[in-house]
Amino acid sequence: MPRLPAAAFLRRTLLRLVFVGLLAGSALLVLQLLTEERQRLQREYEAGFLGRLHVMAERLRHPAGQLALLNLDHPAPDAQGAAPLRLPLGAIDFDDPSKAERAVELTACGDPCLAVGQRASAGAFVYVTAHLPLATLNGRAPGQTVLEDVHRLVVTLTQAGTTQRWLAPLELLTPERGQWAGFVTDADSLDRRARPDRDFRGWLWQGGCIAETSTPPCERLSLLSLRIPVDAWRADAREGRAWPPADLTQLRLRVQLLGPGELRLFDSLTTPPSSPAMSGVLDSLQAGERLSLWRGTAQRAQWTPDRAAADAPALPWITRLIRRLPAARLQGPLQAEAKLSSNELLRLQGDLAVVDAQLATTVTRYAAYFAALAGAIALAWLIVEIGLLRRMALLTRRANALKQELQAAPDQLPPLDVADLRGPDELGILAATLAELLARARDHLRSEQLRAHQEREQWQAVGHEIMSPLQSLLALHGREGDASRRYLERMQAALQLLYGQASVGEAVAQASAQRERLDLATFLREVAANAPYAGIENVQAQGCESACEALADPLKLEDALTHLLTNAQRYRVPGSPITLTLSATESEARIEVRNQGPTIAPDRLATLFELGTSDAGSQTQRGQGLFVARGYLAKMGGSIEVRNEADGVCFALTLPR
Repeated sequence: MPRLPAAAFLRRTLLRLVFVGLLAGSALLVLQLLTEERQRLQREYEAGFLGRLHVMAERLRHPAGQLALLNLDHPAPDAQGAAPLRLPLGAIDFDDPSKAERAVELTACGDPCLAVGQRASAGAFVYVTAHLPLATLNGRAPGQTVLEDVHRLVVTLTQAGTTQRWLAPLELLTPERGQWAGFVTDADSLDRRARPDRDFRGWLWQGGCIAETSTPPCERLSLLSLRIPVDAWRADAREGRAWPPADLTQLRLRVQLLGPGELRLFDSLTTPPSSPAMSGVLDSLQAGERLSLWRGTAQRAQWTPDRAAADAPALPWITRLIRRLPAARLQGPLQAEAKLSSNELLRLQGDLAVVDAQLATTVTRYAAYFAALAGAIALAWLIVEIGLLRRMALLTRRANALKQELQAAPDQLPPLDVADLRGPDELGILAATLAELLARARDHLRSEQLRAHQEREQWQAVGHEIMSPLQSLLALHGREGDASRRYLERMQAALQLLYGQASVGEAVAQASAQRERLDLATFLREVAANAPYAGIENVQAQGCESACEALADPLKLEDALTHLLTNAQRYRVPGSPITLTLSATESEARIEVRNQGPTIAPDRLATLFELGTSDAGSQTQRGQGLFVARGYLAKMGGSIEVRNEADGVCFALTLPR
């Protein structure tokens, strides 16, 4: 089987290069996207790193943040009560409900709030605020010692192994406002001689109804505000000792509110105060970061986020690939600091490797989609390569071998073997169709060869039978002035041309022109004058007033004009003239044949001079007149063309001067 030239593999190679480029382009696109995403995430992380530090510093400078920093080692409540918090304020103005509530809200101390002041001068007291739903208040009457039907507080303070207890009944000043008078006692009733502790003070204010009710009394949101003295701290404050006291975290305080009938309305043990948390500050921390608080050169505390660095493990090779991509900055840890006060420093540490880990985790989740995309491209390539390109290559080689055999033996049409290429797919159908077409072409070739042989024998027989009578007619009309002699000579030339040929096309191709100097003006006048003898009336010769010589074969030129006049006669408007217009330049002469009638369809102009082109609809019209005219003009070194005009058709013939 002969080898194919390199050009035969061009499209196949291009198709393979397309698949290779598609795979390579997809991989490069993924790498480019990963590079840009990595650099973008690193820039965002670095920019957000400082921003997060400043946000956390601002939150810690706020009184709520200061409360959290002051109570980092705050103990949890136990059975004796809860330890008070250190407030970032000097004290709570417990006598004013608005100021007391504003101080609690500003510091986010919680509800209930048990706290001590920031200054030693005001630090000998524990402040308590709480919001309680209370209905009708029952106050203590003057001199009343039995308190079973009275709203009262029981406050227990435990410090350094000693316990101090206050019983504080409510004394109403108005139906919505009262004060708590604290009596130091371990009993549940008062001694007639008991006097209230002057430093123990408290208030209760009632607001509006919590919910609309149809019948009074309704529950009202009430504010409880207390100031509880601590004797040991007062002595320390008078002596100027350091604040806060060392035993602050050991102090325990319990507050209970009892109603009529020993009804317990509030107990700080069952509703303990909430410990200040750093959760609101630490929410800004990201995975892999570490926040630390320094006082001077000592580290007070350190925090890391609770969540892991990545939601799911990443594939190791993806992590290594991402680390090799170009980065927006040099790899390594990040560190930034912000001052909270003159001696406190907040330090944030992070690492850009966390960004790579997060990106690797994200890419790992989508790795299956990327692999599926590459697999789909590779599978499509494999299907095209095995199912199409290989079979196409085999079919191309066999077709090339068939071409070589045809070139070696043009009269033979060998079969095309496609038995192994047949199938239900497109290529199989194409191969089977080609084999079937070649089989039919072989049958048609054999039929055409037989028909051509029969036509050649027929032409030879017809020519032999006509040539003898034609010789006799030429002898009878042998005079030079006889008008019939020219038509007999044309007939003899046509028979000699066709004699022994298989077809009109072969005859015209082998014909030769005997060119001579011919006066076209005289020639066209004679053609117009003789046209009625051929059944073509009203032919007019124009532009023939002066002689115009050209190189032409008069017999073949007259044959060509006769074919054109015959067509013009067939399609002209009845009674309209056919004009033969002569014009000339220095190098060529031009004859235009015009008629008035229908124009030619534009799509037929390009094929009008081909053999077999005819729309006459008659068995005698074989569509060879214009074909013969073009062939004769070409033999004489001229040309013929056709164009549509406004009222008809014009054929233009050109001949060399």
